[in-house]
Amino acid sequence: MSLDRLGIYVHIPFCRRKCAYCDFNSYAGLDHLFTAYTKALVTEITAAGMLGGYPRVDSIYLGGGTPTVLPPSLLGEILSACGRSFNVSPDAEVTCEANPGLLDRKRSDSLLTIGVNRLSLGVQSFDDAELRLLGRIHTARQAEQALRSARDAGFTNISMDLLFGLPGQGATTWPTSLQRAIELGPEHLSLYSLTVENGTSLARQVAAGQVQPPDEDVAADLYLHACDRLRAAGYVHYEISNWAQGVPASDHDPPSMACRHNLLYWRNGTYLGFGAGAHSSLAGRRWWNVSAPGEYIGRAEAERPLEAGSEQIDERLAMGETMMLGLRLLREGVADTAFEERHDRSLVSMFRREIADLERVGLLDRLPDRVRLSARGRLLGNQAFAQFLPS
Repeated sequence: MSLDRLGIYVHIPFCRRKCAYCDFNSYAGLDHLFTAYTKALVTEITAAGMLGGYPRVDSIYLGGGTPTVLPPSLLGEILSACGRSFNVSPDAEVTCEANPGLLDRKRSDSLLTIGVNRLSLGVQSFDDAELRLLGRIHTARQAEQALRSARDAGFTNISMDLLFGLPGQGATTWPTSLQRAIELGPEHLSLYSLTVENGTSLARQVAAGQVQPPDEDVAADLYLHACDRLRAAGYVHYEISNWAQGVPASDHDPPSMACRHNLLYWRNGTYLGFGAGAHSSLAGRRWWNVSAPGEYIGRAEAERPLEAGSEQIDERLAMGETMMLGLRLLREGVADTAFEERHDRSLVSMFRREIADLERVGLLDRLPDRVRLSARGRLLGNQAFAQFLPS
């Protein structure tokens, strides 16, 4: 498969406060490392760019952690390094995750100035009690103010994250959060079911009986409610957890405001990750950096390898991952032609039995030119994905 697009992910592992449910590679109280970490990132990005031979960069994603804890000037240095080191498309999607508690008009203006053209707001809920349970630093009112500040600054591409299936969440707070999100009109919405991850503050509270665990059946009902409500509001459901505005060009295309960077992941594309714990995937190889910010900085300063591990992706695993990731795209699915172009084998010759079995139990739809999850499969996607991965 020819490489015609490249995505860049930059990990900012710092937060103002660690959320109760979060198991991402993120840390609070490390403000003294901001400048040194930025310098290390610029070093890594510059060194990677010097290798050359990469396709044009179509998307840059600043994730975390909370990238907006860094001063905009430091984020600007990072984006400038990307621009100097890689062939970045003039219309590249440049996303920055932002905590609503740290986003005002001045910071929104600064983010636009340094080249960010898409914001991803970690709202999670419009219920203040739920926000306190999650350990968020913002209120529902601050979330609304953050989005309006971004609009006033000139942002025309804003995504919003919401969590459902929270302990005690039911028929009142979830519809209210959805309605407030719809009224604010973000171009994109990502809805995720809360999971209790080992080692988190929430996991300890659940283990101690202080908080009830999430109920999967209730979460499924809340998800279905969201599907109906967002469809009625004009959002297009293009990935299991993602909705966007914009009229799709065809029955299998994503809407125009779909996240281009994440589409690259779901299409099993090529990406480079920079920063502590960041992952990369290129030419059949995956690798990842050391996770601790201090160690990452130390290795960069000493010109030591940043890589903590790697794996070769053999062709069988690559085909399974193409199916697992591609089936998350509810409209696009996995097209016969795209599969064969990538793997030099037909989809039917490789997965005839798996497709037939999943179609028989109602988890997969076989169309003339592609396979997609069925309506039932959207709730049981993991069962379908597992059938394509090597045992």
